[in-house]
Order: sequence, then structure tokens, then C-alpha cells
Amino acid sequence: MSVMMPYIVPDWHRCKDSKEYFNKIIHKKNRKNFGLLESPVMPPHAAVDTLDYKIFISGKSGVGKTALAARLAGLNIPSVHHETTGIQTTVVYWPVKLRENGRVLFFRLQLWDCGENALRRFDHLLPSCKEQVDAVLFLFSFTDRTSFQDLSNQITKWTESTDCLVKVVVGTKFDLFMHCDVAERDVRKFQETWRLPVLHSGGEVSDGLGDVAPILNCLAENLWHQDCVRAGATGRQQQHETRTLP
Repeated sequence: MSVMMPYIVPDWHRCKDSKEYFNKIIHKKNRKNFGLLESPVMPPHAAVDTLDYKIFISGKSGVGKTALAARLAGLNIPSVHHETTGIQTTVVYWPVKLRENGRVLFFRLQLWDCGENALRRFDHLLPSCKEQVDAVLFLFSFTDRTSFQDLSNQITKWTESTDCLVKVVVGTKFDLFMHCDVAERDVRKFQETWRLPVLHSGGEVSDGLGDVAPILNCLAENLWHQDCVRAGATGRQQQHETRTLP
């Protein structure tokens, strides 16, 4: 089976030429907090395009949806679990470099997190979360086997509504190996069955970007690939319409 070359430069955040861009999302070794109407400001000579995406975080109550959103955004991670009472959104900016032409892009990821009980109580919340969504992060906890077993149901529900959706699985609390309830062989079997990337999250948050880069790069890679597929399909459709004109 052939291996598809990545669209974006892997681990670009470690390269010297990335510093000018990553410095716009970091201040004194900490991530900058961007509101809904805020964005990184680049000098004119280094202006880049920004791509907007809506990401929904799916998972059972207590798996760490809010904590993952905070980790990806560089915010303080809650030390005590509280059920999210409604919809909570978090904005993450992440610069990437395309392998093909060296073009730099800012990915603006709007993470949507909604409490499981709130979704059950209020019928209007799930349609709002699904509206114009580009990707779903399916979460399970390595300390809760039932959350892992529930993944197939979650993925099936979302696949029924649309096929044009980036799907990434994240196992949280990976650092709590003494309480691990999900074996690596089970994760490998899941990957073989569903053919989806499964990433890990957990442990102390570092000053750098290494603990969030795998997840954000995976999202960026798959979202850009999805955009390329859609653009190709649109181009083919337009060519077909042109050929069929009387």
C-alpha cells in the first residue's frame, strides 16, 4: 500500500524559519489567548492567509473534552471536573507550512465543546454543533474502558449525517498508566478497523508546543487534504457542466 506524502511540513514548529510565525501565538513562553474577534497580527512582508474551521469535541462526560480544548489553546486546564452546562467555544491559531510550495497558512480552529447531559436535555444544541462543522475530535479516556467502547457509536452517528468530515480520535489521561483500562492492542485493532488516526493526550503541559503539535498538525493535515479533495471535486463538476452546455 502506498503512503501518501504529507501536505504540511511535519514538526515545523521546531524549525528556525517558523519562529516569526509562532512568536505571534506565544508571549513569554506562554500561548496567547485569542477571543472570537482577535487574531495574530503579522507584518506586511509576512502577511499570511487564515483558514477558518469548526471543530466539535465529542465524548462521554468526564473524558476530558474541556481539558483538551484548554490544552490545545494553551489555557489553564481545570483541576476539578465540572460538567459543561452548554456550548463552550475556544479559538486556537496554528501556523503551518505547505510542503509543495512553502506557503505559510494560519489555521483558525474554533473548538466546540458541549456537555453530554446538556445535549440530551436540549434538542437544539446538537444541530447547532453540527451546523457547518468541518471536523470532529472523538475522545476516550485511557482510564475508562466504556468511553473507548462507545467510540464506534459516536463515529457512526456522525458519519450518518455527513461523509465530508475530518475524524480524529484522541485518547486522554494517557499519563495515568497505573489506572489504564484500555490496552494498546485494543487501540491498534480499533485503528485497523476504522482507519482513523488515534493520538494521545495527558501529562503536564510543557512550556513549548510539543505536547499539542501532534494533534493540531494532524487536524491541519486532514483539513487541508479535505479542502483539496473538495476543490478537485468542484473543478471536475465545473468541467462537466461546461462540456454538457448546449
